[in-house]
Amino acid sequence: MTPNSALSNIAINGDRLWDSLAEMAKIGATEKGGVCRLALTDLDREGRDLFVSWCRDAGCSITVDKMGNIFARREGTDPGLPPVMAGSHLDTQPTGGRFDGVYGVLAGLEVVRTLNDHDYRTKAPIEITVWTNEEGSRFAPSMIASGVFAGAFDLEHGLSRRDPDGKTLGEELERIGYAGDAPVGGREIGAFFEVHIEQGPILEAEGKTIGVVVGAQGQRWYEITLTGQEAHAGPTPMARRRDALVGAARAVEAVNRIGLENAPHACATVGMLNTYPNSRNTIPGRVFFTVDFRHPDDAVLSAMDQELRASVLAIAERTGLTAEINQIWYSPPVAFAEPCIEAVRTAVARHDYSHRDMISGAGHDACYLARVAPTAMIFVPCEDGISHNEIENATKEDIAAGAEILLHAMLERAGSL
Repeated sequence: MTPNSALSNIAINGDRLWDSLAEMAKIGATEKGGVCRLALTDLDREGRDLFVSWCRDAGCSITVDKMGNIFARREGTDPGLPPVMAGSHLDTQPTGGRFDGVYGVLAGLEVVRTLNDHDYRTKAPIEITVWTNEEGSRFAPSMIASGVFAGAFDLEHGLSRRDPDGKTLGEELERIGYAGDAPVGGREIGAFFEVHIEQGPILEAEGKTIGVVVGAQGQRWYEITLTGQEAHAGPTPMARRRDALVGAARAVEAVNRIGLENAPHACATVGMLNTYPNSRNTIPGRVFFTVDFRHPDDAVLSAMDQELRASVLAIAERTGLTAEINQIWYSPPVAFAEPCIEAVRTAVARHDYSHRDMISGAGHDACYLARVAPTAMIFVPCEDGISHNEIENATKEDIAAGAEILLHAMLERAGSL
C-alpha cells in the first residue's frame, strides 16, 4: 500500500474522542454541566494524571518541564527529526466549559490513538502537549508557561506568579507533583497545531464546519488602581467626596467607548473590579480593576493604549483621585506560518468541509509557539458562540471534523515511511 493510499484509509474515532472528553469533564464537573478545574489545583492534578495515563497506554513517553508543561511523545522512524506537536491546555475558567483547551489536548491524543489503530508510522515524532495555566484565571497573565517556553518570559518570572492567596506557581507545581526537571523550550519543533472551539459566533452563523486560523489579535492587559478617600456615607457632602468607585464607573464607560470607537475589530473589557473597603455605609476609597484590549492591527492597539491612559488620568483629575496604570501583559498580533496553514487547507479539501479563513479573537498557546515554531490553528463551531461559560457546547460531528483535520495536517508535516 502506498503512503497516499494508506492516508486515505486513516480516520479518527469520533466516538472515542467524545467519550474521552466526557470522562475528562467529570474532573471538576459543575452542577450546570460545566467544569471548574483551575490551574495547579488538586483537580488539575487529577486531569493531568488521567491524561498521562491515557498517553502511556497509547505507548507514549512522558516528559515534564520546569514550568509543568507535559510532552507525550510517539516516536517517529527518524528520531532525529524535530517533532510535530499538537496540544492546548487542561485548566479551565472558574465557570468553564467542557471543550475550551481540553479539546485540543485530547484531539492530539486521538491522533496518536488513530495512528496506533492503523499501525501507521511517521518519520518525525508526534508530541501531544499540555501547557500550564493557559487561562490565567488563577495566575496572571494567561499562557504564562507557553510564554516561558517561547522566550517571552524567563523561568523565574513564570514560577514566581502568585494567585490571589499569595501562592506561587512554582510552589503549586511542586505541591501537585508536576514540577518537572526538563528545560523549558530551547529545542527545534517541526510544526505546532492547536485545534479549538471558536469561542465566537462566526462559524455557526455562516454554517461553516472549519475555521482556518491565519493569525490572532494583539492583546494588552492592564491592572488599574484609583485611590480617593474613605469617608462616612452619611455626614460627607457629595461635593466634598473623593469617591474611587465613581471614578472607576467613569473609567469603565471610557473603556467601552474606546472599544466602540475602534469597531468592528476592537474588543475592550473590564473583567474584574474590587472595591475597598467594600462597606455599605463607607465611601469607597480605593478601586482595583482590570482592562483587556484586543485588536488585529498593532497600530490601532497602540492608539487604544494611549487613549486609555489619557482617559483614566483625566477622570482621576476631575474626581480628585490618584491613578496607577500598569500594563501587565502585551502580546502583539500574530501571523501563523503559511506552510502549516496550507497543511490545514489541504486537509480541509481532502474532506470537503465547508470552511473560511479567520483571525482568532482570543489568545491561545499557539500565539506564543508561533515565535519559535511553524504554527497554525483549526477552529470548529461552538453553540451560540458561547465559551468561558458552563453552558459551552459543541456537536460531536464538529468535534470529530476538527480532529480529522488535525490528523491529516500533522501527517503532512510529519511525513510517512
